[in-house]
Amino acid sequence: MTFDTTGWIVAGIAVLLTGISKSGLGGAFGGLAVPFMSLWITPAQAAAVMLPLLVFIDWIGIRAYWRKWSNEEIRLLLPAAALGTLVGAAVFGWMPEKAVKGCVGAIAVLFAFDRIFGLRARLKLSGPPGTAAGLFWGAVSGFTSTIAHAGSPPLLVYLLNRGLAKDTFVATTVIYFTAVNAVKIVPYAVLGLFSWESLKMSLLLAPVAPVGVWLGLKALKRVPERAFYVAATAMLGVSGVKLLWDAFA
Repeated sequence: MTFDTTGWIVAGIAVLLTGISKSGLGGAFGGLAVPFMSLWITPAQAAAVMLPLLVFIDWIGIRAYWRKWSNEEIRLLLPAAALGTLVGAAVFGWMPEKAVKGCVGAIAVLFAFDRIFGLRARLKLSGPPGTAAGLFWGAVSGFTSTIAHAGSPPLLVYLLNRGLAKDTFVATTVIYFTAVNAVKIVPYAVLGLFSWESLKMSLLLAPVAPVGVWLGLKALKRVPERAFYVAATAMLGVSGVKLLWDAFA
């Protein structure tokens, strides 16, 4: 379980992008770290390396967005995510990771096309998603987050249609993933995914995380709200394409 020089560079960039994405773009680009690291180590090892880093990034970001999140969305999403996390932990190592990535990637790409080309409007499917949609996407997000740290696309499918202000939108994703990632530590430990090697790799990559969070916060302050949502949609589409590539490669 090790990276060569190129692997460390790619892993560092992946962690940097994760910090930028989670603090400035609602996590839309954060799902790329595990696939990138999986070029050198197994997906399960990559997930184990990333989880402490995700928790670290969450706790840095939560201070900047304290009490700016939507309590309504959090109360709806977190119980559903907890159920999805339990199911994900139960099937971890049994369900092919490529199948999960393929499903998440397809959801992300279809939603990005919907945002860009107005597919739902063409099909006369309009209006903000309701309680049932929040419960469904929260559960899917908890599941895919546990399996492959790819919880952002399902969550964004729901939140990007809720009409939240950009600060509220990002703050909601920050508090959501702070809770979800903290909960995931328990099943990861029970499943024996952590090792001294994975924890040492997490520690070595940790200094990159605050830099990414700082860059993401700076970007959020300077980007207009419309441009922010365009960028978030684009990042969602890119992450979906990458997940689909991994699923069929």
